[in-house]
Amino acid sequence: MLEARDMAVLAQVSAGLPLCPRPYAQIGMELGMDEAEVISRVTALKAQGLIKRLGVIVKHRPLGYRANAMVVWDVPDELIKELGAYISRFSFVTLCYQRPRQPEWPYNLYCMIHGKDRATVLAQLEQLNEACSLVRYERQILFSRRCFKQRGAVYQARMTG
Repeated sequence: MLEARDMAVLAQVSAGLPLCPRPYAQIGMELGMDEAEVISRVTALKAQGLIKRLGVIVKHRPLGYRANAMVVWDVPDELIKELGAYISRFSFVTLCYQRPRQPEWPYNLYCMIHGKDRATVLAQLEQLNEACSLVRYERQILFSRRCFKQRGAVYQARMTG
């Protein structure tokens, strides 16, 4: 069970960090805490596994990125870590991760590429294929047809008195 102050910090973090030079100080001002306490509570919540990760959600469409493709490959499991680490270094790759294969979906390496247009994304994919020798593996290119609402995690927990 969480203290009320932890719940307040979780609620603020769930809503997204303020876009300012010191977001934890801003959250602290709103909650009547200093920046150090907010950071300490976020650190403790992460250590407890209540916050899994903190990351940035970039809303690509307002920035002009209209072509978004999830590319999936069926690569040998023993190459996943090496390939994933290498693919993640490319500036146009926003996500790269492993998922287990399914009987009806044999792909285990996933990568998201964002571009201003379809031709750019395909050129970037070709760059990846050449640099990482991916052409030898079966793949699918899944272009987005619509944009879903993007948001971070929503936390719910019981408080202590």
